[in-house]
Order: sequence, then C-alpha cells, then structure tokens
Amino acid sequence: MAIVSHMLRLLMVLLLCAAPVWAQEEALEDSGQPALDDETFVQAVEVDGEVLFAVRGSTALPAEERAALVVARIIQVAGSNETTSVVMTIERNELGRSIFADGVLVSVTTQADSDFEQTELPVLSSLQSDAIKEAILRYRANRTDEAFSHSTYTALGWSVAFAFYCVLLLWLRKRAPRLVAQIVKRRTLAIQEATRDIVQSQAVSDIAKFVIRLLVDITLFTGFYYYLSFVLRSFPNTRPVAELLIRYVTDPILGLLNGFVAYLPNLITIAIIIAITRWLIRGVYLFFESVDQGVVELKSFEDHWIWPTYNLIRGGLILTAAVICFPYIPGSDSAAFQGLTILVGVMVSLGSNSVISNVLAGLFVLYKRSMNVGDRIRVGDHYGDVMQIRLMETYLKSVKNELISIPNATLLSTEVINYSSKIDGKGLVLHTTVGIGYEEPRKKIEAMLVEAARRTSGLKKSPAPFVLITGLLDFAANYQINAFTTRGSYLPLLLSELHKNITDVFNENNVQIMTPNYEADTVELKVSDVDWDEPLAHEAKAAAEPETKDA
Repeated sequence: MAIVSHMLRLLMVLLLCAAPVWAQEEALEDSGQPALDDETFVQAVEVDGEVLFAVRGSTALPAEERAALVVARIIQVAGSNETTSVVMTIERNELGRSIFADGVLVSVTTQADSDFEQTELPVLSSLQSDAIKEAILRYRANRTDEAFSHSTYTALGWSVAFAFYCVLLLWLRKRAPRLVAQIVKRRTLAIQEATRDIVQSQAVSDIAKFVIRLLVDITLFTGFYYYLSFVLRSFPNTRPVAELLIRYVTDPILGLLNGFVAYLPNLITIAIIIAITRWLIRGVYLFFESVDQGVVELKSFEDHWIWPTYNLIRGGLILTAAVICFPYIPGSDSAAFQGLTILVGVMVSLGSNSVISNVLAGLFVLYKRSMNVGDRIRVGDHYGDVMQIRLMETYLKSVKNELISIPNATLLSTEVINYSSKIDGKGLVLHTTVGIGYEEPRKKIEAMLVEAARRTSGLKKSPAPFVLITGLLDFAANYQINAFTTRGSYLPLLLSELHKNITDVFNENNVQIMTPNYEADTVELKVSDVDWDEPLAHEAKAAAEPETKDA
C-alpha cells in the first residue's frame, strides 16, 4: 500500500511538471517562428522632456543615434534666433520625405517609419513637421527672461510648500509615535495580563513607535524626491532629468494601479466567494452550537464529536473556496506562479507523509469510539487519562501528573487498553499473583486471598472475588486473585491496597510469601509482626534526646 501511494505521488508531480511544458509547446506551435521585437529598433525623439515622435533605426544607423541627431538639429535651429515663427518645408527624396526648419534639414521620414506607425508617408511627414515646429517654438518660449522668472517663482513656491511639509512631518515624527505607543500600551495591558507576561505591552508599544517613525521617514523621503523632481521640472534645461525621476517612481505606481483596476472584477468575485464561504461557516457553527446546547439532537452522535466535526466541515469549506478562488488570483496564470505552485506541490508531496497519516489516524481514533476524553487507557508503556484528542496527536495525563503526547498513527498501530469502558456492566477485573509453597493447603490460600480482596475498598463483593491457579512451578504454585471493580481510574491505588491486605492476611495466618524466587523453606518463618506499632529509628532518637538533656 505504501509503494502504491508513493507511485501515485510521483505520477502527480510528473504531471504537474509536464503541464507548463506542454502549454509552452502548444503556444509555440500556434505562434510559429517568433519575430524580432520592433521596440528594440525604435527610439523616441524627446526635447525638454516632451516626446515628439518615434523614429525607427537600422543596422547602419541605430534608432538611438538617429533620435539624438534629430534632437540636436532641433535645438540647433531653435537656438539660432529668438523669433516666434518657423518656416517648415517638406521635400521628397529617394529615402522618403525630408523635413526642413528655416532651411535646415532636421529629419527624414522613411518608409520604415510609415510602416511602423501604420500611417501614409505624406501624412506622417506632415505630422512630424508640425511636432518639430511646436518643439522649436516651445524651446524658444521657455528660454526667455519672462519664462526664467516664472520658473524661478515656481521653484520658490515648491520650496515653501516643501518647507511646510517638512515642518509638519517633523512635528508628527516627534508627537505621533509617542501618542500611538501610549494607546497601544494601554490596549495591550489586558493581553499581557491574560498571557501572563508572554506578550509584553512595552515591547508591542516600542514596535508600534518604530513603525510610525519608519512610515513618517518614508513619507518625508518621498516628499523630498517629488520636491526635487518638481523643482527640476520648473526649468527647461533640467526638465528631462525631472521627467526621468518622476517616471522612475510614477510608472511603477501607475502600473500597480492599472493592474489593480484590471483585476478589480476578479477581486470582486473573490470577495463574493469569501462572503458566501463565511456565511456557510457561520451557519454550520450555529447548527453545531445548537447540537452542543441540546437544542438539536442527533442520534448516535457523541458529544466529543461536535466541534471536531465542525472543524472538519469548516476546513473543507475553506479548501473548496480556495480552489474556486485560485483562477481569479492576480498572476495565477503566470509562469512564476505556476512554478511556485509546482514547488509547493512537490514539497507537500514529499514531506507530508507522516502528517497525513497522523491526520487520518486522528479521524479513525476520533470516530471509532475506542476511547473518549476522560478515559484511563494504556498505550504501550504509557498509562494515564485521555485529556484531548486532536487530529495530529492525543494527550494523556499520567498517574504521575505528566502530560504525554502520543501521535495518532501510534494509537492506530498499537493496541490500546481502555480501563474505563463498560462492556457487560460487571466492571473491570483487577488481578495479582502470588506464589506459595506446596506444603500450604490450597483452600487455605484461596480463602486468604479472597479475604484480602474483601478487605480492599473499591472492589465489588458481587460478583464475588475468585482465585485461579495460573501455574505449577518447581517449588511453588501461582495463585491469582481476581476481583471486579468499577473504579478503573484508581487501578494503581486499588492494586496497592490489595497488596497491603494480602501481606497482612498472610502474616496473620503465618504463611510466608516466597515468590518469585522460592527454593526451600527457611529455618524461621519470614512473617512480620501483624500488630507492629513502634516508633521508627529517627522518631525514637528524637524522643530520647530530651531525656538525655534532663539527665
């Protein structure tokens, strides 16, 4: 059975690993030979942080060099004079369309550019000409004295706003952590008392204080980052650097927001599934609570099954909801997510053998009625009362007040003796064995053993105790006294009291117990004084000391 189980696990892992490969092969077959990425040969023409258009490169003239050449010519024309007009002309040549600004060649629109933009060549060249004209005029307008003054005032305005921003955050950094720490400490004092100082309120408040300061520092750094970007953006010469700084932070944030908006329907579906699952779990909880309170009665349903059964149903509902939600999780169809799923599956398959066996054994132990909470049982060398039965393990409290944890797989594979279960109503048979020489009459020995059982409180008088001869040895016969009791939880005390009474009865009748190593009768009987009532050595010594001092 174990070999078959391992083979099935291995087959499942192989199928999981092969699925992404098959999917990739199918995708390659559908798409055919992959084409080169067009974005690799395209570069945007950007002046003062404004993107005008994109140009396509070639092996002879890469896109980056071509775009830089167009930008340099635009700046050259824009800086040649300060007029507010530009004469744009477009001429046809063997490469496409040549664009001139004030008689200077600025750019050439090729057929490759037209194919990339999917626009007719004359239309595309006209659009690029208009963009170049606007860039030249804007470049000249941004470098006038009036524009420089406006940029300076804008930068000063951002500086004043950032100064107030810093003052506010520094004030919050000084006051907010202390206030939050006091609130958290006051709220966690009850938790500290309930957990007996395991959870320290001071430690929790220190963590809260650190988190608040960290958030304020991150907010301050973010504000400084955007302040620097906006100040640089106020001046045309540093505007490209500002656009680059803003793009580094804003683009990832916008990507996250766009991804969140795109996955919003899936998230709503997940929220609906979670809400329905919580509603079902709440209904199941109310049902089992009614069973626990006796409002609803289930025949042949043990009381200790109520909450374990609820936990099983609750776990099943949660797992079902997780499986249903899986396709709607963002990124669940990505290769990284699939690889992580395969890794988790392999780890669970290889490492959960003992866990699964203990859980299944716990279900068998819980529902097969071999023991209940409070029963006194013996499992191998362990003897004690059942405290808890869980899915993974069962807890016993030994007669020495020790807490013993036994894996449920051990309970399923080992014989369990239950001293508390009632089979026919007579009770449990308590027994012990003594060996007596053959010279003693059998009836006398049996009568003495029955008398010892009668003197033992906790042993039933009806059915009456009885004696069995369990063996005829070389020098003695083994007599076993058997008596019924319904106090299975007190077996060690009952057995100890029975042994005391056997010793007393045999000493009263001058019969010596020589087992387990009986070979021959001794010269003198090994019988103690029945009515012994003398002080022990230390008691006699303590009583003699005052008399010595008086003398």
